[in-house]
Amino acid sequence: MRAPAMLRCAAALALLLAVAAPAAGFYLPGVAPSDFAKGDPLQVKVNKLTSIKTQLPYTYYSLPFCKPATIVDSAENLGEVLRGDRIENSPYVFQMREPKMCQIVCKATIDEKAAKELKEKIEDEYRVNMILDNLPLVVPIARQDKNSFAYQGGYHVGAKGQYAGSKDEKYFIHNHLSFTVKYHRDDDSELSRIVGFEVHPYSVKHQFDDKWNGADTRLSTCDPHASKFVTNSDSPQEVEAGKEIIFTYDVRFEDSEIKWASRWDTYLLMTDDQIHWFSIVNSLMIVLFLSGMVAMIMLRTLYRDISRYNQLETQEEAQEETGWKLVHGDVFRPPTNSDLLCVYVGTGVQFFGMLLVTMIFAVLGFLSPSNRGGLMTAMLLVWVLMGLLAGYTSSRLYKMFKGSEWKKITLQTAFLFPGVAFVIFFILNALIWGEKSSGAVPFTTMFALVLLWFGISVPLVFVGSYLGFKKPAMEPPVKTNKIPRQIPEQAWYMNPIFTILIGGILPFGAVFIELFFILTSIWLHQFYYIFGFLFLVFVILIITCAEITIVLCYFQLCSEDYMWWWRSYLTSGSSALYLFLYAAFYFFTKLQITKVVSGILYFGYMLLASYAFFVLTGTIGFCACFWFTRLIYSSVKID
Repeated sequence: MRAPAMLRCAAALALLLAVAAPAAGFYLPGVAPSDFAKGDPLQVKVNKLTSIKTQLPYTYYSLPFCKPATIVDSAENLGEVLRGDRIENSPYVFQMREPKMCQIVCKATIDEKAAKELKEKIEDEYRVNMILDNLPLVVPIARQDKNSFAYQGGYHVGAKGQYAGSKDEKYFIHNHLSFTVKYHRDDDSELSRIVGFEVHPYSVKHQFDDKWNGADTRLSTCDPHASKFVTNSDSPQEVEAGKEIIFTYDVRFEDSEIKWASRWDTYLLMTDDQIHWFSIVNSLMIVLFLSGMVAMIMLRTLYRDISRYNQLETQEEAQEETGWKLVHGDVFRPPTNSDLLCVYVGTGVQFFGMLLVTMIFAVLGFLSPSNRGGLMTAMLLVWVLMGLLAGYTSSRLYKMFKGSEWKKITLQTAFLFPGVAFVIFFILNALIWGEKSSGAVPFTTMFALVLLWFGISVPLVFVGSYLGFKKPAMEPPVKTNKIPRQIPEQAWYMNPIFTILIGGILPFGAVFIELFFILTSIWLHQFYYIFGFLFLVFVILIITCAEITIVLCYFQLCSEDYMWWWRSYLTSGSSALYLFLYAAFYFFTKLQITKVVSGILYFGYMLLASYAFFVLTGTIGFCACFWFTRLIYSSVKID
């Protein structure tokens, strides 16, 4: 028999696996290197203020930091805006390989409002993020073995502490920054490339003897001429209304053996990844073993059944059909709410195509962290383009169910999931906007998203649906009886709710280890770049969804229950329920979120992610079961 067009992705996936697997270690940096001669200006840019306690980003200049003469916003892509990035210029200007000591940036007197905002940001452990030559600023922290460092993105706005002999807790701002710029020098040309950007923040209550003379004022607490350098915070700068704060910085340059192509390795290995690798390999081995066992059982059982049925038919010894062959006249009867099933399958194929294409580009290195916002931008654009597959798949399935109103099914495919996602996103964005956070998506970006949806995605869904509906309808391998057969009473373990809940455990087990690192990357602001393993986990997810659904579908048909359409979708799709429960567990055990708005944001976005995971895994299970039923019923002789 001819395989259905919407299921031909299996062969393409195998080919892509063969091509992409050797490329897992291939890295494309994503941006061209910049060469600097000695004395060339280095522009430090500032990014958003972030906190893992609130998950609400704010712009750098929302706090009373020193400002340049003119604030210039950097051009940002769609992904950066959605992430809440707000990249602007800063008053920090370095000269390549020319160190500076005790440089005064400005002096600021904070009022009561500014002091309150600073205290709130210090209380919520906000970090300041900066960028130099596309490298984010990090704070080196010595590990326990003292032989290596861990790196944290950005430095804290300040800290809480107590004076000696006092129990009153005070807030102190980090007003002195000791920068270290690491560079790799070309011996032939004397040009240098930046390979590291680090900082040690200090809180220092600066003093000066003479009158204030701007940047030329000599500070008694920080004077390179008198060999007074800032090396600690013994006399910290307290945050109080009406007090003056002098912002200063040092910068030193350090020659490094790290080459430009490897400069991101420091950031991508911020945490000990031995547990990560061991857990992933262990999980994959278990899942592969279970999948092999399931496949062997299914192949042996099916082979025996098909051989027995065909042998009985040829010898004319079969007085009565039994097992799954008994329901051949009803197994391809259209299910209830078939329109909705077509829509969900089409949307699931759209998700599958988006993840597959995006992950291949990520494995090849095109979506490296150096290209900020590139991953999210790529996912959005590929999702829009995959609307063609969504329309084609839903209309092909709809026509097989004898549907005739293809425009109706097309509209539902184009608007159901995106509409639900947009409503949730709009509500959450309104909450962020109410907190005056830079994470709120501006109106122009919201308009761009709607334009992508209505201007590109919807037309592509219509084109795909039109092409799919023009093709001849897929014919089932057996005829459907006019009168539906009565389903016998089922055993307790074949109860739909029980089998659906059991079916989602294995697919979730294939991804939950990797899910921990993905959630850590999103909500604890850490880099994630092990896309080779993520791609492998994605393949294992496909295999487990397909196999567990086929097995349970086979048991269902053997018990003479032919209503497999929706159950096959829900069986693997139920893994989304476990994903959401795990997200709740992660929230209460790993995160320190205390604000109600931040909690709503977390569960709102995780609900949306779980919904998307349900559509994806449900479609994989349905397609596998659809292929399986067509295969087995075309393999036996039906009178």
